[in-house]
Amino acid sequence: MKVTFPVQGMTCAACQSYVQRTLAAAPGVQDAVVNLLAAEATVTFDTQATTPEALVAIVRDSGYEAELVAPGASVLDEQESRDRADEAAFRDLRRKAFVSLALAFVAMFILMPLGHSMRYLEMAMAAFVLLWAGRDFFVRAWSAARHATADMNSLIALGTGSAFLFSLASHEGYFEVVITIIALVLLGRMLESRAKRRATAALRALISLQPRTARVLRDGVESDLPVETLRIGDVIVVRPGEKIAVDGVLIEGASAVDESMLTGESIPVAKEPGDLVIGGTINATGSFRFRATARGSEGTLARIVRLMREAQGSRAPVQRLADRISAVFVPVVVLIAIATFLAWYLFPAQPSFAHAIRAAVAVLVIACPCAMGLAVPTAMMVASGTGAAHGILIKGGEALEKLHGVTVVVLDKTGTLTEGRPAVTGIATTGGLPANEIIELAAAVESRSEHPLAHAVLQYAAALQLQPLTVEDFSSTPGRGAEGRVAGRHVLAGNADWLAQHAVSTDALAGAAAQFAREGKTILMIAVDGRAEAVLAVADPVKPTAAESIQTFVRMGIRPVLLSGDREETVRAVASELGIEDVVAGVLPEGKLAEIRRLQTGGAVVAMVGDGVNDAPALAQADVGIAMASGSDAASEAADVTLMRSDPRSVAAAIDLSRQTMTVMKQNLFWAFAYNAIGIPIAAGALYPAFGILLSPIIASAAMALSSVSVVANSLRLRRVRLIGTESAK
Repeated sequence: MKVTFPVQGMTCAACQSYVQRTLAAAPGVQDAVVNLLAAEATVTFDTQATTPEALVAIVRDSGYEAELVAPGASVLDEQESRDRADEAAFRDLRRKAFVSLALAFVAMFILMPLGHSMRYLEMAMAAFVLLWAGRDFFVRAWSAARHATADMNSLIALGTGSAFLFSLASHEGYFEVVITIIALVLLGRMLESRAKRRATAALRALISLQPRTARVLRDGVESDLPVETLRIGDVIVVRPGEKIAVDGVLIEGASAVDESMLTGESIPVAKEPGDLVIGGTINATGSFRFRATARGSEGTLARIVRLMREAQGSRAPVQRLADRISAVFVPVVVLIAIATFLAWYLFPAQPSFAHAIRAAVAVLVIACPCAMGLAVPTAMMVASGTGAAHGILIKGGEALEKLHGVTVVVLDKTGTLTEGRPAVTGIATTGGLPANEIIELAAAVESRSEHPLAHAVLQYAAALQLQPLTVEDFSSTPGRGAEGRVAGRHVLAGNADWLAQHAVSTDALAGAAAQFAREGKTILMIAVDGRAEAVLAVADPVKPTAAESIQTFVRMGIRPVLLSGDREETVRAVASELGIEDVVAGVLPEGKLAEIRRLQTGGAVVAMVGDGVNDAPALAQADVGIAMASGSDAASEAADVTLMRSDPRSVAAAIDLSRQTMTVMKQNLFWAFAYNAIGIPIAAGALYPAFGILLSPIIASAAMALSSVSVVANSLRLRRVRLIGTESAK
């Protein structure tokens, strides 16, 4: 079983690492992922060994706040509650930061020049800042110490506390330093918090799509009701410009619906009776009524929010190095600070206890495990939001990381590169009956069939405005054909072998059938009263953007492979049209699975793209499974990435997003490590022997504050990236 719950009080990577280790060590826990940026823990556990309540208790015992989500609360309600809590925390942080900055200004530029006479006023101001604005640092540091651990709060508390105590015990006052350090650290956290909110803007934007009310038709009366009270089967009225409340099926009227906020498709989608509508999208033109097929907490919008939350709460493999370093970072920094103090005190360049204190405090406050903890999650969070804006849902950090290394894209044909809706593209007759009469008879038989070709024949008959006839004595043989009696005439519709089994010769149609087959089209023979009358050519049209997507893969250095269970001639005709050289046709689901394994054995990193139930095993086996949302639920469940827009260009866009995100992640990690590797030695006095430079604790605290902000700001660049394959779609 898996449970996700919020964890409050984490401020740095050391906090996150400690909570994660504590949960992972609990009995029955199979996996634990704690996300610093999302402030939540996701735990997979054995229900026989532990419970969600016990896991929450473990977090609380470790010194952090946690609680389970209220029973019955939807993912939309839960996210709104978190947003309100985050906003309240931000306002509190902003108030403390600004007050502390004002007092720091007074202490540095007004009281300090007045000399020792202002010592007691400075002391009172420093005590106020420590006890009010900086209280959380000391409370959390003490909580960490009680659990034999240390975090970012421990460093700030040690640094400012030791400077305050030294100022009390000596005539060399550092009260202004204490105030300024607290003020700058709080300012950094405030800026970091604001940047984090920008990182989660896409998620909040999705939440805002959910309308509060819907106009419901019950017992012939229209009334506005809260969305949470809607029931499956309710008839809902939508007028121009209004949001669609929940998922449903249009039953009356027609319109164009703007689905860009969920699918990334900028052009409104035409809707008519029988079409699906999605909750949260906007009705652009006409009025219509639809029947609800899901509650608001269970629809497409809620599913997208849930997938984004899961992705943002997951951990990318590249984060593991940062996690290992974070686990020992703070204790190592404390040891370095102690060593710095002793070096300056025992072997001083300038004999001064004050120099030793200043250097040790600078080491404590310049060290920043926060940047390491934020380096990967912020990039992951912004990337998931950017992907969602383009209709790309990536289920987790591991999928995102694997996606950037893809070398081969294996594409299913039907529904992926083609429309997935077979259509009659040609007809040849023997001349015995008029073509329209043949189609009319064939459509009557196919009206009882569930085969995809039957739907193509019915659509063709409807396009010719032929009236439907009644079929009697209907029967069918899967994979062969169907038969029945229509207006007193015996009609067969199937392949040549099916007609041959009924002693019907197809020689008169052999030439036309062979030509259609060479074009890669599926053949449907029609016989009436024992005589072959016509052959229909049925083809699944290639999507308009399919060729462009294949060319994009080649430019990206990715080899496209067409893998299909359809006939060799049909598959190769599509491959030839699109410019795909590698083709595998006529394979069953187990054959698709074997082909994926063969490619992986050859060293390829494989992404499989499909939309059908028969694609699910291959999607699960591939390094990255990519499913079209228009396909089956089984395909979506087996996939690592779901494309809300049925456009093959989105596959290239997803890979491009992964590549750009991995670049940002690596930049973040490099600068987080480099900052600490360079900053800590400088704070300790490494430049003093050669250049006589000592780093002020105030400058050290400012540098520390800016380091985390810079990592988040770098991640925010992903909000503005242009993805391959999306420019022409917009």
